Order: sequence, then structure tokens, then C-alpha cells
Amino acid sequence: MLNMASHVWGRSRVLGASGTNRLDFVVVCFIFIFFIMTHTRQPDHPVNPMFVNRWSPRSLTGEALSKEALMSVLEAARWAPSAYNAQPWRFIYALKDDAGWAGIFGAVNEGNQSWAHRAGALVVVASAKQALFPGKPDLTPNAWHSFDTGSAWMSMALQAAQSGLVAHALAGFDPVKLRAAIQLPEDYALEAVIVLGKQGDKAQLPEALQAREAPNARKPLSEISFAGTFKG
Repeated sequence: MLNMASHVWGRSRVLGASGTNRLDFVVVCFIFIFFIMTHTRQPDHPVNPMFVNRWSPRSLTGEALSKEALMSVLEAARWAPSAYNAQPWRFIYALKDDAGWAGIFGAVNEGNQSWAHRAGALVVVASAKQALFPGKPDLTPNAWHSFDTGSAWMSMALQAAQSGLVAHALAGFDPVKLRAAIQLPEDYALEAVIVLGKQGDKAQLPEALQAREAPNARKPLSEISFAGTFKG
């Protein structure tokens, strides 16, 4: 990437030196900017681009989200895999200005409220702590309820991205207030609040968040995967 940048920069200096080549200079600069924007995330091995292109913006337009658009995102989550097909995930949602919005939004911490108020929908993700497993007559603890619900969240995130929407998961909320607001029984765990909407201009964000409004990197695969034994 640095070699490409050096090449384009050198070329742009040559073209920019002549008044007759100003258009070429602009074109080359545009190519350079496009290259940087599309190459900030590079996988080490071939994957579908949707995994690399998905990220979690905070800048939102404030536009309303249709129920149909929200249902498509939740439908994707419905088809996630789970241990014994227990499907422990539950979703409690509110479209902007719906009756349930104030309760969910009010449980989100102030830092997240500073940008999440522009969302089109809020979705609380919860999971059933118990399940009815094959061969068992009664509900028993499900050790995989959070793990499986994570797969449903990823399905939501990918479907949202494919639909041109932002999906940003929040851990910053008051669990007592949120549980009360959505009337969630104690045998369900609160996992996250998902902010859904359409991406907007980052200039609308608080100044402290504007610098962070970009796709972030990932650790190399060599740091997180090991052959045979753990190498922490």
C-alpha cells in the first residue's frame, strides 16, 4: 500500500506541475483517495467481502426505519445456528418514536445516547438461560445461550450491511433499567442493545467520536489461531 501511495504521489506531483494537466492531477488524486478508502482492511486469506466491509458506524441520519426493513434484519437472525437448535435468542424492538422507544433509549448510557438518538430502531438482544434439550423432560441450564445468540447478532449485522443499514451493538446500558423497561424475566440474560439506522455525516457526531468514525483493524490470524495447542 505504501508503494502504491508513493507511486501515485510522485505521479501527482509531475501532473500538478503543469497547468494543462490539472484535470489529470485531480483524477490521480481521486484514484489515490479511493485506493486508501477501499484498502484500509485487507484479509490475510480469501473471504467474502461482506465480512471485511461490515463495520459499526455511529453517524446516523435520523431517518425513520420501516418495519419491513427491521423485520428483514431480524429474519436473518432467526436462521442462525444454535446448539440442539434451541434458538435461545429473543429480540425486543422499538422503531423511532414508538411507545417502547423511550424505555430502551433511557437505559442506554449518556455517551451512547449522544449519537444513538439518530437511530431508526433499537433492538434489545436477550437470550434464554434454559432450554428443553432432547431426552430431557424439563428445562435445563443452557451453557451455550450467549454463544449461540452471538451468531444471531452477526447474522443481523451482515443483513443490515447488505441492506445499506448501520447496525451497531452496544454494551453500554443500565441492565436494571433496561430489564424493567422491556419487562424481561430473570431467566433471560440481557446481551446487547443494537442501534439500527442509515449512515449519516460524521460531522454530526460529538467531536470526541469523529476521529473514531472509521473501520478498525483486526489482529493477525496468527495471534488468534493455533495448531494443536493453545499459544496465548
